[in-house]
Amino acid sequence: MDGKLLFLGLIIGILILAWIGAGVLWRAAEMAEIVAPLDRRTAIELEVVALGTGNEYENPERLGPSTAIVHGDSVVLVDAGRGLPEALRSAKIPVDQPAIVLLTNLLPQNTMGLDDLAYTGWLSGRSAPLRIVGPTGTRALVEGLEAAHAAGREALGRSLELPSEGGRFLAFEVGDGHAEELGGLRLEARALEGGPLPTLAWRFTAGEHRVVVSGSGWDRDALASFAANADVLVHEAAYLPTPEELAGTGAEIPNPERLALEAKIHTSILDVGKLAREAQAERLVLVRLRPPPFFELQVRSLVANDYEGEIVVPKDGEVVYP
Repeated sequence: MDGKLLFLGLIIGILILAWIGAGVLWRAAEMAEIVAPLDRRTAIELEVVALGTGNEYENPERLGPSTAIVHGDSVVLVDAGRGLPEALRSAKIPVDQPAIVLLTNLLPQNTMGLDDLAYTGWLSGRSAPLRIVGPTGTRALVEGLEAAHAAGREALGRSLELPSEGGRFLAFEVGDGHAEELGGLRLEARALEGGPLPTLAWRFTAGEHRVVVSGSGWDRDALASFAANADVLVHEAAYLPTPEELAGTGAEIPNPERLALEAKIHTSILDVGKLAREAQAERLVLVRLRPPPFFELQVRSLVANDYEGEIVVPKDGEVVYP
C-alpha cells in the first residue's frame, strides 16, 4: 500500500511540476511577444492596418485613431491617437519604423500620441527626426510639443547618449492638392471645408491600388469625389442617438445637449453608408468607433442599408487591405 501511495504521490508531483513548467513557458512566450524586437514591416503591395480604431472617448478595447499605410518597407501613419506605440506593437510594426505622420486635423484625438511615438521610437533606435505633415496649425502644435519636452529630451539624450535628432520633430503644413512620392507610393491631400478647423483627407496610390483615409465627414461632396472608386475608404462611424431616441431605453444621458453638438462634427453610423455609396468605394472600413451598445453585426447591418460593398469593422492591429 505504501508503495502505491508513493508512486501516486510521485505522479502527482510530476504533473504539478509539468503544470508549473508549462505556465512558466507560456508566460515567457507572452513576455517575448511584448518586449522582443520586431522585424521591420514590409509589404510588396499596398497594405492598410487599422492601428487604433477608437475615438476621443475612453475605451479599453479600442485605442485612439491611427491608420498605417505600408508599402515596401515604408510605413506612413495617418493620425496619432492615444496608445499609439502599443497599437504599433500589436500590429507588429517596430515603433521606430514610421518616419512620417500625416494629420487629418488638429483635434486632440488625432495628435495626443505624437510625443509618445517620438520618444519611444527614439529609445528604440530612431536617429532622424519624425516628420509631421498636416494642415495649418501643425507647425505651432509641433513647436509647442518640442518646447514642452525640451528639458526632459535633452536630459534623456545626454544620459543615454542617444542621437539628438532622433527625438525631434520636423513639421510641414500643407493644403488642398498637396502631393508627393514616397518610393512607389503617391500621397495626396484634399481639404475638407465646413468644419471647426482646417482638415485634410489623404489618398494613397500604388500601382492600381487606391486607399482614402478621412478623419472627418464634413464637406461630404468633396470627400466623395476624392474617394471616387477607391479600393478602400477608411472612415469614422459614430453612434450619435438623439435624446428622444434614448428616451425609455434606460440609458443615462448626463449631457443630452452635447449629443446634438457632436453630431455636427462626426459622421453618424446612419450616414457613412451613403457616403461610401456615393464614392462607389469597393470596401468601407469603419473606425473611430465608440463603446457598445452596438455589436459589430449590428453596425454592419445598419450601414448595409445604404451601402452594398464590403463592410469591415476591424479590431486594433487588424490588416484591412488587401
